[in-house]
Amino acid sequence: MPPLDEVPLALALGSNQPSAVGSPRQTLLAVRPLLERLLLDWAAQDLRFRWSALHDTAPMGGPADQPRYCNAVVLVKGVQGQPMATAALDLLDGLQGLEARFGRDRSREQRWGPRSLDLDVLFWGELRLEHPRLMLPHPRLHLREFVLAPLLEAMQGSPKPLSPGRPDPAAPGRDC
Repeated sequence: MPPLDEVPLALALGSNQPSAVGSPRQTLLAVRPLLERLLLDWAAQDLRFRWSALHDTAPMGGPADQPRYCNAVVLVKGVQGQPMATAALDLLDGLQGLEARFGRDRSREQRWGPRSLDLDVLFWGELRLEHPRLMLPHPRLHLREFVLAPLLEAMQGSPKPLSPGRPDPAAPGRDC
């Protein structure tokens, strides 16, 4: 049983444009250890990570002709203490720094358009935040199957194969 002051944190990852490391799938795989390091440094404590599989999904909103997305969710366990707006905004700054490292330029992109990397905070415990830069919980979380399905996988502890005849979507060799 987790300690009473341990608060879950969930992040969504998405990509539908190549980055310097390759395809959207390669981008999400490459950002994973960097994201874990960022979270460990941000929290300044030991954390546990539960990752979903990678999901191939249709774009939702934005230009009609944009490529499909590769999406995933990480559930972070072990964050101690009370969630606070300043810490959430510090985390957002770190996430946006990672996005920039993978080629995202927020000043030049179209809303809900293609991107090399998108990192979103879905929720942090019961924190309710309405800030111009960040709203928690994510205001469209409940409307996005491409977030809900991987979030459920991460909450269950491990990604499941899509069916007995199909491999795990995160397995090497599968493209999003």
